[in-house]
Order: sequence, then structure tokens, then C-alpha cells
Amino acid sequence: MTHSTVSPHAKRRRLREDLASNRLLRVPGAMNPLTAVLVQELGFDGVYVSGAVVAADLALPDIGLTTLTEVAGRGGQIARVSDLPTIIDADTGFGEPMNAARTVRALEEAGLAGCHLEDQVNPKRCGHLDGKSVTDTATMVRRIRAAVGARRDDGFVICARTDAAAVEGLGAAIERARAYVDAGADMVFPEAMRGPADFEAFREAVDVPLLANMTEFGKSELLTTEQLESLGMNMVIYPVTSLRLAMGAVEDGLRTLRDEGTQAGIVDRMQTRGRLYELVDYASYNAFDSDVYNFTI
Repeated sequence: MTHSTVSPHAKRRRLREDLASNRLLRVPGAMNPLTAVLVQELGFDGVYVSGAVVAADLALPDIGLTTLTEVAGRGGQIARVSDLPTIIDADTGFGEPMNAARTVRALEEAGLAGCHLEDQVNPKRCGHLDGKSVTDTATMVRRIRAAVGARRDDGFVICARTDAAAVEGLGAAIERARAYVDAGADMVFPEAMRGPADFEAFREAVDVPLLANMTEFGKSELLTTEQLESLGMNMVIYPVTSLRLAMGAVEDGLRTLRDEGTQAGIVDRMQTRGRLYELVDYASYNAFDSDVYNFTI
């Protein structure tokens, strides 16, 4: 049935082992638990929960309007259905360093394998938009130290995201990343890298695993997994891809329904009832129910 058979601790241990393997981990974003089931079935290495997607699902812009409760709740729903480690976007930690500490505790309790915290000023904005502001390095260092000190499972991965390249330049972003690693960050997420040269510079300067963000319509060149692996990246996320694919199809389908008065002409573009039942493991629930309710009137 659609519940993970692997403990949160085991998922965290797997994530750390995979990060140490020197191979590239492919981690698509899941907009909901059903997408996470598909991510696992198709053989990816992990599941990602995007703050931008959680916000968009609530019809909100990605400017820090979502709460820890909303984000941890969605993260827990997604982690529940997958045996893969789930990594979540924790924005700026939802406040001051003490809030970042509470955030880590809440995400651990929700079954997540790791999170990333960023050095933007509250309220944050999408990392691929202009006009971002970043905290001073010392503030982010306190944020990271609070998060690291709060975790109860050492396997929980804390990733430091820096948005400073677009604001202060690549060199400054690298210096920040080094400070974040010294503060205890297990992984670094250099946001809005322009291309291979930027990733290469980070790889030469930072010793911990690196996360690459391949989001569409942003500032980064969309590199292949082969390119990213050759650059020494340890993880690649595709944060909004599933949402964009789904919403594009939904909008097209609703327009057809409105204009033609029937969905008959687009049924062949839909997921079938049988495939949906397969993904939610309908047969196992039915067998369980029949086993428990085994008498007739």
C-alpha cells in the first residue's frame, strides 16, 4: 500500500551514502504525494519538495507567504508515500535563527531526509528573479548553526543555499558558501548559476556536496545530467517541472472542454483509471479490506 516501508532514519542514511558516492543524484520535484509515487517508480534517486510549488498549489506567489505548518505538512504527506529520501525547501527557516531551529525539528518529525535554508532577506523571492536581497554572512551563519544544533538525527542533511551570486558576484557567493560549510552545512546549493563555468568555480572552491538547480525559465542554462556529473555536482533538482507539465495540460484540457462542450476528444491524453488505480495501489487496499471484512450478510 502507498506508505513508505523505510524508516526516516534509514532514508537519511541512504541520502548521505548516496551523496558520498560521487555520482549525480537525480531528484525531481513532486507537486503532491501521487507524483512522488511516480518519481520512485520511474527510478529516480530522491524526491524534492519545492517551496515555490507549495506556494503555487495554494495560489500564492513564492514570496515567503507560506508557513512552516503548511510546508512541513505537505512535506510529510510526500515523504510518507516514498521509500526514497525526500528533500524540502525550507526558505529562510521561517524567521530568525530560533525559527530555523524549530523548522529543522518539525521537518525531522515529518519524516524528511533533509532541507535547504537560504541567505535571502525575509520576505524572500524566487531565486531566479531580479531584485533579490541577501542577509549579511554572519546572519546566515547563525541560521545554519541554529539548524545544525537543533537536529536530533545526525543523518538529517542541512544544505545551505546562497543567492549571493546574482547580488554580490560569484566570488562573494563562494566565500559565503565556505563560511556556511564552516558553520556546519552538509551541502551547498549555489542558486541561479549561469552555466558550467559557475558550477566549476564552486566545485573547485567547496569541499562538500553541491546541489544544482535545473529550473525552467530561469537564469541557469539547462544542463544535462552528463554535463552536471562531469562538473562534479552531487545532486540535481527539477523543482517545478511536474507542476508546469501538469498545469499546462490542465489549462489546455479545460479550454477544450469550454470550447467544445465535451472532453471526448482529449480522453486519449488523460491518465487512465487503471493507471491511477495502479499508482495508488488500489488492489492492495482492496485485498486488505477483504481480508479484514471477510463475512457476508
